[in-house]
Amino acid sequence: MTGPTPLTLASIRQAPKAVLHDHLDGGLRPATVLELARDCGYDQLPAGDAVSLGNWFRDAADSGSLERYLETFAHTVAVMQTPEGLLRVARECAEDLAADGVVYAEVRFAPEQHLENGLTLDEVVEYTLAGFREGEAIAAAAGTPIRVVCLLTAMRHAARSREIAELTIRFRDLGVGGFDIAGAEAGYPPTRHLDAFEYMRANNAHFTIHAGEAFGLPSIHEALAFCGCDRLGHGVRITDDITEGPDGPVLGRVANYVRDLRIPLELCPSSNVQTGAVPSLDKHPFDVLARLRFRVTVNTDNRLMSDTSMSNEMLKLADTFGYGWSDLERFTINAMKSAFIPFPERLRIIDEVIKPGYAVMLG
Repeated sequence: MTGPTPLTLASIRQAPKAVLHDHLDGGLRPATVLELARDCGYDQLPAGDAVSLGNWFRDAADSGSLERYLETFAHTVAVMQTPEGLLRVARECAEDLAADGVVYAEVRFAPEQHLENGLTLDEVVEYTLAGFREGEAIAAAAGTPIRVVCLLTAMRHAARSREIAELTIRFRDLGVGGFDIAGAEAGYPPTRHLDAFEYMRANNAHFTIHAGEAFGLPSIHEALAFCGCDRLGHGVRITDDITEGPDGPVLGRVANYVRDLRIPLELCPSSNVQTGAVPSLDKHPFDVLARLRFRVTVNTDNRLMSDTSMSNEMLKLADTFGYGWSDLERFTINAMKSAFIPFPERLRIIDEVIKPGYAVMLG
């Protein structure tokens, strides 16, 4: 009987991982941004070589403001307006996640932001899904199989959410697993898009909502009570409803509801520090929520802007909070239990991929 494998970045890469909250337009390779910009004639990039550009994205995103953070996406979205751009970015996304040991990924993007060159919403989704399938095939051939599911996002400041919800349903059996709304939270409550969420519920379809990131408890309460979301995108501000009592943490009504119903929290540690949602990683409520047995999951959010990967996020959490392999396995199973795919498929990945993979690490 050997002992557990030491926890390092290299060993975490070997462990099977599942990500639920990863933005397609936030995960491009810097070199790809440069090449696509050249191909499509986009000349607004802030740097001319891959290393400088990668550094610029990370530094610009490190502003402590969600609004400033979101501004960086103008450059990535600009180079994702063509069939070639969408195909390549989706293919490389699947390849990069698989190379990092991710076995299941839900990758989201907003089709409405990719229409500047005349593509239709349906075409945008078709090219993106084709890219994911190509990436899956390349990853499988390399011995690192991955399942990629696409989530379609509507922008909360726009008025196309019902249209995007309908698009989600049109593609629900073709690789799209669910619906989401994203963008600046303050001033754009989720209830503005009630029509879209009611449409999703009427069609028995899955959706998550960016809530409780830059804005507090009211955003989470609305997402749950009025919109009826399946998961909370970020949800880090649920701690606004947890106070310290004489005998330990005391949960308010909303926090109790989230925990009791096992509503998954799509927590994105590095991103939350960058946008100012939390002051520093050691102050991140991930550990408090994990110890209180909320259904916490580890996510990348935007790999380019945060200069991160799933393995990086897990290593940072392990270093900060002292987690071991059994903790990382629990967070991974939490994510897989919460995936927007049928129950037997979730179970198969947990039983045949995740548990055996962590058994090797635990020794």
